[in-house]
Amino acid sequence: MKKVFLFLLVILPLTQLWAQEKKEDRNFRIPLIGEQAPAFSAQSTNGLINFPDDFGRSWKVLFAHPQDFTPVCSSELLELANHQTDFDKLGVKLVVLSADPLSTHKDWKKALEDLNYKNRGKMNIKFPLVDDERLVVSKQYGMIHSANNSTRDVRGVYIIDPDNVIQAIYFYPNTVGRSTEELLRAVTALQTAAKNKVMTPADWRAGNDVLVPFLPAADNRKAPADTKDVYSVSWFMTFKKLTE
Repeated sequence: MKKVFLFLLVILPLTQLWAQEKKEDRNFRIPLIGEQAPAFSAQSTNGLINFPDDFGRSWKVLFAHPQDFTPVCSSELLELANHQTDFDKLGVKLVVLSADPLSTHKDWKKALEDLNYKNRGKMNIKFPLVDDERLVVSKQYGMIHSANNSTRDVRGVYIIDPDNVIQAIYFYPNTVGRSTEELLRAVTALQTAAKNKVMTPADWRAGNDVLVPFLPAADNRKAPADTKDVYSVSWFMTFKKLTE
């Protein structure tokens, strides 16, 4: 009896310690706007990726998927490939993440490159498809539910500036395809705002007038005087024409 008791005294604490070591931190929070983009290393269809360091002083877009060969995600990759030149002109590096293994990524990429989608002809997918089968990156970027390991909601998009700071985030459900044109518009707006120290109004497009940033005060409702390039539509909305 004493031997059994001593055995339990030794084994039970070790078992509890092992269980504690195995218990995973489930606080998979989404990194917020203004925070540094979480760094990771992973294999991809373009080789080993060290993100974001490998992409230097470029703007970056991390575009995540729950699974390869899904119809919505497949259409999104084809649209990204179709607009690759537009992203290149903006100096944007695309990185696509999927919660499937690298071997499946390679098959998916080959299948997509063999399609004649929307009669555009076959297209090469130049951006890397990152292997996140173990969900390491998905957890870093808050795309896994804290209660389970379902990949259903690995549908995030993160726009990251040259200082590797997250500037925009959005998620879509797996039933609704994401807009590549909106992604390009958002990156262009962010770059314009950062370069010119301005803001962009709703539905802004490149070439449109921008907003002058200021905090309206209730006790000072006088609009600034109009100039050649600056005009107000109200005391709380002043626009500026960009001359470049």
